[in-house]
Amino acid sequence: MEFKRIFNSFLEIVLLVVIALAIVIPIRTYVFQPFIVNGSSMEPNFYSGDYLIVDEFTYNFLNKPKRGDVIVFDYPLNPSFKYIKRVIGLPNETISIMDGKITIRSGNEEEFVLDESKYLSEDKLENWIYSVNLEEKKLGEDEYFVLGDNRNGSSDSRKWGTLPFKNIDGKVFLRFSPKDPASQKVYD
Repeated sequence: MEFKRIFNSFLEIVLLVVIALAIVIPIRTYVFQPFIVNGSSMEPNFYSGDYLIVDEFTYNFLNKPKRGDVIVFDYPLNPSFKYIKRVIGLPNETISIMDGKITIRSGNEEEFVLDESKYLSEDKLENWIYSVNLEEKKLGEDEYFVLGDNRNGSSDSRKWGTLPFKNIDGKVFLRFSPKDPASQKVYD
């Protein structure tokens, strides 16, 4: 009798653990993922130590990244590192950067200068000094051009090239200040 009660309790615990794992693992794998920012490339909008929740569902099942989205992705030159940057250029566009101004030409040849005042302060825009201008970069079918918000202190598409869609994990959904050492780190 005692053995049967202990065995039933054990089965209940196992069933509870299996149900919890069946719920948590798909959510963590396909829906939301925690990350911690490590570095200054996205200042003043994201700081080292910020805790992020990244939406992995939207880009995999609903929409593609939009201009201005802040994304987390596998660094193309070393996929074991996660980076955080802002989407500037979309597939099939041509990007040029001259004297701190980003000019974008879409496939139908419409050209415009990107207004970054929504996410970069006037101070950042005024102090944005490029050591290298980008004459013209044509993006492929599934390529994105990404930049850090701290333009003078960011390793981004200006240095290592375009970002393939397959490397994108997701869009930053929430940001918190607390740190969780068990989370993955996102680098500059």
